[in-house]
Amino acid sequence: MKGKVCVITGATSGIGLVAAERLAALGARLVLVGRDERRGKETLANLRAKVPGVEARVFYGDLSRLSEMKRVGAEIAASEPRIDVLVNNAGAMFTTRQVTEDGLERTFALNHMAYFVLSQTLLPNLKAAAPSRVVSTASDAHRGQQLDFSDLQAAKSYRGFAVYGRSKLANILFTRELARRLAGSGVTANCLHPGFVATRFGDNNGGLMRTGISLAKLIAAVKPETGAETIVYLASSPEVADTSGLYFYKCRPGTPTAAAQDDGAARRLWEVSENIAGLVSA
Repeated sequence: MKGKVCVITGATSGIGLVAAERLAALGARLVLVGRDERRGKETLANLRAKVPGVEARVFYGDLSRLSEMKRVGAEIAASEPRIDVLVNNAGAMFTTRQVTEDGLERTFALNHMAYFVLSQTLLPNLKAAAPSRVVSTASDAHRGQQLDFSDLQAAKSYRGFAVYGRSKLANILFTRELARRLAGSGVTANCLHPGFVATRFGDNNGGLMRTGISLAKLIAAVKPETGAETIVYLASSPEVADTSGLYFYKCRPGTPTAAAQDDGAARRLWEVSENIAGLVSA
């Protein structure tokens, strides 16, 4: 990875931070995306202490807002003509339904639309660096979920974990369609289930959801170091240099649900996402 440029969202904590540290240790130059400036500065300080000589910078933005997704993407695209790896990793789950300034349900906006918009915005830079890779953090939380295209914003019914699961289903469908569209371009796209990881995930909520997630972390969660392994593998391993459109777990291809392999739904989600973002694919 020496000299390669890796853009990582959600990189100031959890598995994104661990992945950043490991890719830096392999020689990558890091472009991180975070929301909190204090945590961003701490991340840079810690990276420089752990990996002396690392080249890294942070761009700040609220990736639940379309204007911020586009601004951050444009700023990175202008500063990095060639991008070798894009890791879409930022995400969250919310107890109650929240609507963004764009009229989008916040989980859908942050967990899916940010992946879509950043990938689209940075695609020319990824193609310029081909062979290059897009790696997206999905989850086994997609199991048991279906996309309801008549209610993608969960206005009719909102249950936090189900909505989160549907956003992770969207990540897998997005990856399949992105891989199909990028076939022959030299840019690959894969996604992964990191496992249930003991990170800050869920800490933004209160009440029973936060209590339940906290207990689950104590009982069943893996360490962020373990959860980040597949991200680093997909970003750097020569074993998957020509692999695209797959769902990985523990550095091996896995089988997502039938709903996550529905190419018709993948194309439809892409078209809906284009309309929401006001972006037209090249």
